[in-house]
Amino acid sequence: MKALFKACFAIPFTAAFLSFHLPASADVGVVNVDLRNARVLQNIANHLSVNISNIPITVQVPISVAANVCDVDIAILTTAFNKGGATCFAQSSSTALNKIVQRVINLQTQF
Repeated sequence: MKALFKACFAIPFTAAFLSFHLPASADVGVVNVDLRNARVLQNIANHLSVNISNIPITVQVPISVAANVCDVDIAILTTAFNKGGATCFAQSSSTALNKIVQRVINLQTQF
């Protein structure tokens, strides 16, 4: 009985502790990032050592990655996502974006 009593108190405190340490902007969804910026395309192609024609036009990335490469506030993208979807135009590339693009390219070449 004591164990059950302790568990009833431990679970809410553990959940509160874990949620406190999660960033408020945790990636709750994905954003469609348009990669048609010529400079961004060239940077990604150079980094991945692929032809620009192999880079997809859009990729879905976590909100934090999109905010970074599109130079848009996370709150704006989160609001758009919550209203049904978010899209932005990449203004720069990043390591995270490059990794996602590489995964998409790898998936495309498998089929």
